[in-house]
Amino acid sequence: MAMSPSICGVVLAAGFSTRMGRDKALLPWPPVAEGTPAANTFLGATIDLLQPMTDLVIVVAGENAPAIGPVTYAHGAFLVVNPTPERGQFSSLRLGVREVLNHGRDAAFLALTDRPPVLPATLQKLHDAFLSADPEVWAVVPEVQRGAERLHGHPILIGRELIEAFLRAPLDATARDLEHQQQRHIKYLPVDDARAVANIDTPEDYERLSRSDMISSEKQF
Repeated sequence: MAMSPSICGVVLAAGFSTRMGRDKALLPWPPVAEGTPAANTFLGATIDLLQPMTDLVIVVAGENAPAIGPVTYAHGAFLVVNPTPERGQFSSLRLGVREVLNHGRDAAFLALTDRPPVLPATLQKLHDAFLSADPEVWAVVPEVQRGAERLHGHPILIGRELIEAFLRAPLDATARDLEHQQQRHIKYLPVDDARAVANIDTPEDYERLSRSDMISSEKQF
């Protein structure tokens, strides 16, 4: 980027969590045994992670707004409600990035609530790479090497150019479509952080997460 942007955090939390059976935004983080008080939640920990590197954090809710609103406000974030969450994640993304512009900011970390929060060092690395990137770079995306595969994860950090591309796109588009169309403007940044690509969609996924080496006292926040 040629200039230092004003950055927001946007947390997409309007999903229905159908396969999980409960709201993924409210999953305990770090995982705890059933009946044990939780230190935090996926949503609360993600807000806490984003705040030091952003001017404000916006959480996009759907029908779950009454449930996640108290967590959002307790962690000092703003809540906006997607009136049509059934249209899918891209409708929430568009609402979130429009709020970024409405608040006078021109860049955003986009985070999802179906992943554990990444390590703070990963967020710092994305931030630094974005600020030092060529002006032709519109977004920085974390990339994790897994065997022969290179997996792309979240959060991603996007600038005004990509925000405007999202807002111009058809309502039935997807963020992945836009990423592929703008490939020349995307910087993929290698990170050593399995959390960036850890999709948590089912109770079994969450149980595996609780047993994985992604959880360590040294890496909690």
